[in-house]
Amino acid sequence: MTREAGGRFEYFWQKERHMRIKKLPIDTGPAAWTDLLQPKRMAPALETDMTADWVIVGAGFAGLTAAHRLSELAPEARVIVLEATGIGQGPAGRNSGFMIDLPHDLASEDYGGSVVRDQLQTKDNRMAISYAKEMVARFSLDREAFDPCGKTNAAATEKGHAHNVSYAAHLDAMGEPYQMLDAADMRDLTGGGYYIGGLYTPGTVILQPGTYIRGIAAGMMSNRVQVFENSPVVALEKEGGAWVVTTPQGKVRAGGVILAVNGHLESFGYKRGRLMHVFTYASMTRELTPEEVERIGGQPSWGVTPADPLGTTVRKIAGTGGHRIVIRNRFTFDQSLEVNEARLADVARDHRKSFDARFPMISGTEMEYVWGGRLCLSYNDVQVVQKLDDGLFSACVQNGLGTVKGTLAGKLAADMALGEKSDALTRAMSAPEPSRLPPKPIAALGAKIRLRWGEYKAGAEF
Repeated sequence: MTREAGGRFEYFWQKERHMRIKKLPIDTGPAAWTDLLQPKRMAPALETDMTADWVIVGAGFAGLTAAHRLSELAPEARVIVLEATGIGQGPAGRNSGFMIDLPHDLASEDYGGSVVRDQLQTKDNRMAISYAKEMVARFSLDREAFDPCGKTNAAATEKGHAHNVSYAAHLDAMGEPYQMLDAADMRDLTGGGYYIGGLYTPGTVILQPGTYIRGIAAGMMSNRVQVFENSPVVALEKEGGAWVVTTPQGKVRAGGVILAVNGHLESFGYKRGRLMHVFTYASMTRELTPEEVERIGGQPSWGVTPADPLGTTVRKIAGTGGHRIVIRNRFTFDQSLEVNEARLADVARDHRKSFDARFPMISGTEMEYVWGGRLCLSYNDVQVVQKLDDGLFSACVQNGLGTVKGTLAGKLAADMALGEKSDALTRAMSAPEPSRLPPKPIAALGAKIRLRWGEYKAGAEF
């Protein structure tokens, strides 16, 4: 038996493939999107020993999509989904809610890469969005949960506008439609005069992530598909040709397992030293008064991503929870997979500056929610949709695009597990391994400098 340790990042690995997972998910701050909904317990914790055909670890975009796909392809199979926290309380309830079809590489100057690669990536993303749309229709989710309204890359500076012009040229080469917006168009959209222009693309879906993820989970629950909340996996072992998945109060013995845990794939002993763990942060205002909404002007609800990848994402919502504004910026590199409350207080000050600059007519408005969300990236921008062992599959490493890439990974992992074939799956399976990172101290220092310098360069886009 060997033992490797890194602070709280520990596991045991034995010849009979026995793993004790010591590092469990830790999320800082509330999952605001889910907190806006009626509080309810979605599912019980696993408190007994069970058997199943499949166990899905993780009930986010990847895990729920994988469970749905398995039940679709093998309707007689028994599928159990184990969620470490509550449905919609983890990263699935903490993102910005943009399910983006086009290339959106956060490490790129203008989001794009090579034309051919990005055309294939767009094709795969749209397949994922189409599958999400099928689930939405099947479970009768409303437009607030899944709104195919497109999105705008908003530019606050000439530099930001230049990013959009460069990206537009890339979209021309890809044969993709878009619309360039001027300052008047942006004022009609957002109400304020902060943005000088924008680039609108029609293929993005904007979600209320809490409504979406809860709706999918509730819709698929049956006597064949069971979901358990507050059931973190603490051990995984191969025993007598089957996998035994252990939680604090129960066990599931199954023929196959899909790990839909994104960056916590390392906690299960895979791809160690190859994954970058990044946190991003958001703040959401209290419910705005009718007078404040009138002062802002613009459209009742909208969402913009920044022209500079390290700038500020903004959403104005008008649905469950009333009229509110969400500000998202700041990225930090945290290989521990957790951040503390002091970090939230620090980033909240930046959110306040970004908010007041964009909405001077209601500056100082209270932020009711501030939270952090985990991202996992690979240095070479590849996902890990793989067969890890006999009966063990991965739907992980979403590269900062958990809504669409998680949906894609979950569907493809289920297809792989059941022997389905597609061009998208072939591409996923032929992807190279995530690049190995430099030693931790060097990687941490380099990432910190890169992120802070990028945020500084973003200027007013931040």
